[in-house]
Amino acid sequence: MSYNLLKGKTGIIFGALNNQSIAWKVAEKAYAEGARFVLTNTPIALRFGELNELAEATGSLVIPADATSLTDLEMLFAKSMEHFGGKIDFVLHSIGMSLNVRKDRPYDDLDYSFLMKTMDISAFSFHKMLQTAKKLDALNEWGSVVGLSYIAAQRTLFRYNDMADAKAALESIARSFGYIYGREKHVRINTISQSPTMTTAGSGVKGIDDLIDFTDRMSPLGNATAEECADYCVTLFSDLTRKVTMQNLYHDGGFSSMGMSERAMHTYSRSLNCEECREKLD
Repeated sequence: MSYNLLKGKTGIIFGALNNQSIAWKVAEKAYAEGARFVLTNTPIALRFGELNELAEATGSLVIPADATSLTDLEMLFAKSMEHFGGKIDFVLHSIGMSLNVRKDRPYDDLDYSFLMKTMDISAFSFHKMLQTAKKLDALNEWGSVVGLSYIAAQRTLFRYNDMADAKAALESIARSFGYIYGREKHVRINTISQSPTMTTAGSGVKGIDDLIDFTDRMSPLGNATAEECADYCVTLFSDLTRKVTMQNLYHDGGFSSMGMSERAMHTYSRSLNCEECREKLD
């Protein structure tokens, strides 16, 4: 069911790769709600992904751009404004990658060149995107920018590694830039802390299946799906949330407020009664 929440609005969606991507689901939902948008990802990702299929389904323009490159970002925003004949209303930042995670480097033995890439791609690109948009005056008053985050920014999660540092930086950027952009242009900037989701990037985290099972058992409403996250993004792009800014908004079925659930405790108790399982826990 659509409500025309984004009728007449235009935007840019970063990070859609394939139909598992949250950004892909956001594009589908935004289109259903009446939005027009530009789709963008790195040239390499476009070669391996299926973005043209999404562009055809949503009548969207695809503009390749590296979100870590100021030159590419200036070109992207300029071409998007030219395409739409004016400023845009919303931007989604759905970008994250860690070579340390991919290569199974533990947090106490990081490759620092990989760490710098993690931070640049997953966090600093958010700042570069916002700075470029502000300098070009690319966003309409009451525009909305959303970055996708994860609870590892606040809590330590086994094997999430240096991506936790990147998410913490991402959320800090949203607050710091949110104050400036809100004060000067009434532009809103928020992050969504989403449940673990089996995207292409998420599948690179070892033990993701077990983590998804654990958080689902812990959350009173269960894990939030990619489609549900897309619905939430649409509300933040819409005029219904004009006074929401500088927030990290948990979209995780209640996981972020839980200590221990009955379902999780039951599973843990069963494992203590299993000698082999107990040895693994010890």
